Amino acid sequence: MQVFGRIYDQLLAEGTVVPRQVHVPPSLPSRDLLCMVHDTEYVEAFCSGSLDEQRMRRIGFGETTRSHVLIDRTLAEVAGTLLTAELALAHGLACNTAGGTHHAFRDYGSGFCILNDLAVTAELLLRQGRVQRVLILDLDVHQGDGTAHIFSGRQDVFTLSVHAERNFPARKQSSHLDIALPDGTADAEYLRVVAEVLTGVLQEFRPDLVLYDAGVDPHAGDALGRLALSDDGLRRRELLVGGDAHRGWAWWGLNMLRTCHVSGSVAS
Repeated sequence: MQVFGRIYDQLLAEGTVVPRQVHVPPSLPSRDLLCMVHDTEYVEAFCSGSLDEQRMRRIGFGETTRSHVLIDRTLAEVAGTLLTAELALAHGLACNTAGGTHHAFRDYGSGFCILNDLAVTAELLLRQGRVQRVLILDLDVHQGDGTAHIFSGRQDVFTLSVHAERNFPARKQSSHLDIALPDGTADAEYLRVVAEVLTGVLQEFRPDLVLYDAGVDPHAGDALGRLALSDDGLRRRELLVGGDAHRGWAWWGLNMLRTCHVSGSVAS
């Protein structure tokens, strides 16, 4: 869990951000807010530290799942993404250095994901009428199965997942659009595919907000990732996504939130 503090220190040390760009959520999300997308019993059990053994094993953190530290951290991830969405709507682009917990389903967590920050954020903004259409762009190496399941059949949310075909989860859900890549896919083919599908979805769906799960695990150095992107490939991916989003902003007022598996928010 020390990784979040280290990321913050590194961003400041490199001059990537300055302190005035860093925003901290003023409060943790309420249980009523979480229950917009999650089952009430599940939310209560997790937040009270009384989650059953079976669901804890499925999440992967073991007994730590019941600790106040992990409970507060998980709630802070959701709060960070909510704040980041507000900043994105105000400034055009904002980034959260935590979150992207796309394996969390309505009534259980999976793959070290407990609460689905992407789903909670999209649902809140839609219910508030702040946006009419949300694109959830998931470029983590794993399919965003929890997010896909939560928004299955929805017309106001489009889930797009580009992931490794043979990676976790073994049982995939159906996103609005899934692109499953073979083992060893490297920079050129990966970037070609992302550019092609993203351009098409942006033009046809015309979202008001993009929630971008910018997982770095497609990198060749990730022992469990199965894909083969280089440092430069990841850099070019971010330029590609950011470029498409800002061209969209010029056309129809699109805003982008970026969140990654690596809390505070950074606004440009």
